[in-house]
Amino acid sequence: MEAIKGLSFHRWKYMTLQQKLTGVFVLAAVIILAVNLYLYGIINEMTGRVERVYESNVNLNDLSEELDQVHSSMEEYLRTKSSDAMEEYYRSEQNYRNRMEALNTEITDGGTLLTEKNIYNLSQSYLDLTAEVIQAKRGRNVEKYGSLYEQADELHGEIHTFLYSLNNEQFRGNSREYQTLIRSLRATELIGVAVLLAVMLGNIGLIVFSTRSVTGPLHRLSEAADEVANGNFDIEQIPVQSMDEVGVVTGAFNQMVSSIRSYIERLRLTMEREMQMQSHLKDAQLKYLQAQINPHFLFNTLNAGAQLAMMEDAERTGAFLQNLAEFFRYNVRRNDRDASLEEEIRLVDNYVYILNVRFSGEILFEKDVDENLLSIRVPSMILQPLVENAVNYGIRGLSREGRIELSVYQREENVCISVWDNGAGMEPERIRQVLDGLAGESDLRSSSNGVGVKNVMERLRLYFQGQAKLEIFSEGADTGTEILITVPAEATEE
Repeated sequence: MEAIKGLSFHRWKYMTLQQKLTGVFVLAAVIILAVNLYLYGIINEMTGRVERVYESNVNLNDLSEELDQVHSSMEEYLRTKSSDAMEEYYRSEQNYRNRMEALNTEITDGGTLLTEKNIYNLSQSYLDLTAEVIQAKRGRNVEKYGSLYEQADELHGEIHTFLYSLNNEQFRGNSREYQTLIRSLRATELIGVAVLLAVMLGNIGLIVFSTRSVTGPLHRLSEAADEVANGNFDIEQIPVQSMDEVGVVTGAFNQMVSSIRSYIERLRLTMEREMQMQSHLKDAQLKYLQAQINPHFLFNTLNAGAQLAMMEDAERTGAFLQNLAEFFRYNVRRNDRDASLEEEIRLVDNYVYILNVRFSGEILFEKDVDENLLSIRVPSMILQPLVENAVNYGIRGLSREGRIELSVYQREENVCISVWDNGAGMEPERIRQVLDGLAGESDLRSSSNGVGVKNVMERLRLYFQGQAKLEIFSEGADTGTEILITVPAEATEE
């Protein structure tokens, strides 16, 4: 016995909290379920017996009602000779025959069974007479159906007398049985309540015992945690009594308190060095802020340079600086806003002018723009990145003259914006990669402002709520490329 107890304690010690609580609650639930099923079976059986007590009386009442229905339908036919009355007679006659099958037809000495046999025989005779009455009425034999009706009516009364007598006799017997069953059912209910109460008390005791073994270590751990929270790290080690989650947490808590003690000591030694590092960090942050350039200072400086160039009759230099200032100002101010198509085209003009100054006018740029569409609203910075891609990846390095065309026109209910170049072209697989966003970081992406084709597609989709479309057309290598943006005309109005 002691060995069994020791083995059980050993298993309990190494069980997890989930296993312990699950085991206890499952055991309690199984016990309650078993007791309930047993009591339910007993009570259900007795309830069924109670329900069957008066079944014989109900059957006799139904038989009596069917008998009256046969008699009344026969009388109705004798009065009216209607087809409805005849159909009702045959229907009730068949129903009565069906109910007669439950009566005893065997020879017996028992009083109740003998009465049932008499009722069955009388009913057979009665039904034969009613059938003859119906036939006589149909044959207009007044004298015959009158005589037969009197016999049937008399037999009808005799059957009712037997039914009444049998019903009373069975009712008295059934009442006595019903009282006995009710007393037994009440006694069973009391016993069931007592058993359930005993099982409930036992389960409560089992749950209290098991949960106490679980919550006891938790209570000691919470007290130690309160001490640590109040700043007392000189507490004693908490004994580990089990290897479940509470035991693991307790061991970890003991280790944590020991580590905190060591950490506090090391923290005291390094505090001065950390303060020095913070001071150096603040100095570095200050120098970083001081090194930042104010964009407005850059714009104003470029404008001042443009004015100085004009004063010195350096018109090309002034125009270059003016275009450069406008380009930077638009980049900074318009990144997160929309713009008119006229503003976007003006930015492209500034960009192409700057490039032609840098590269001695080697870029041939042409425009075909419907001026009625200049006021439409689009996301900012969608045309310049496409023109920049055409320059960098289309016409840069061509042996022939590079040409870029910008077209804006209306097609039915849409506005079309096309950027075409006669440069290197693209393979179909490459077009698919770009449109699916699978191109590399440096592919078809502007190096000056970080805005690429994928970025343009995403902003168009968000701005026009999925109604805009960006397409790339090229017949292959060295055939040129066209990027076509299509937006709904009604969505572009201010």
